[in-house]
Amino acid sequence: MSHEIIWEEAALNSAAGFLKTDPDELAQLLVSVDALADDPRPQGSFPYGSEALRRMRVGRFRVLYEVVDSTVTILILHLGRTP
Repeated sequence: MSHEIIWEEAALNSAAGFLKTDPDELAQLLVSVDALADDPRPQGSFPYGSEALRRMRVGRFRVLYEVVDSTVTILILHLGRTP
């Protein structure tokens, strides 16, 4: 069963800012986030304090997200980028 991806407002605002400065890498990040719907714990992601809270790197970006299996959702909490 696929998970529903839900973006927190702060993560969306970060994505909008990155769209202006780094659209190609942001597109790769969005593809990876979409893939979480079918595989919420892919190789390369790791727990961040608990099994439900996870972190994943995609190129220069990092994504902090929460897997909520009880409601079959993934909450995208934060996007960041290394300089």
